[in-house]
Amino acid sequence: MGNSLDSLAQACTGAGHACYIDAMPRDYIPIFIFLVVAVLFPVVTIVICKLIRPSAPFLTKLEAYECGIKSASDSRGRYTVRFYIIAILFVIFDVETIFLFPWAVRYRTLGWFGVAEVAVFLAILIVGYIWAYKKGALEWV
Repeated sequence: MGNSLDSLAQACTGAGHACYIDAMPRDYIPIFIFLVVAVLFPVVTIVICKLIRPSAPFLTKLEAYECGIKSASDSRGRYTVRFYIIAILFVIFDVETIFLFPWAVRYRTLGWFGVAEVAVFLAILIVGYIWAYKKGALEWV
């Protein structure tokens, strides 16, 4: 493949006109190989495990393991909606931190416009936080 690109490059330059050859896809081959391995490895592992495992499902295997003690209740209980609200708030404020990091790195070059921009960004998030607090989403009891 390298020889054909080299001969094409020589043909383009010899013709007297500008010809651009992009050899960049060749640089992506290791990334493509990594992607293929990253996708195939879990799939092949799961398929092999399903083929060689013993298949004997019965009620005891479906129960939750409680360190040898008989289960007191069903371990597959539902989570309350408040748990999901807290999880969403965590993700929102985690993403907020990700957005604040580049601003903190370039704080001096952005000037007052950058300060105003971040102030508006934080104000919007704080308004949402206050709304969630007033709705009682942050209370566990």
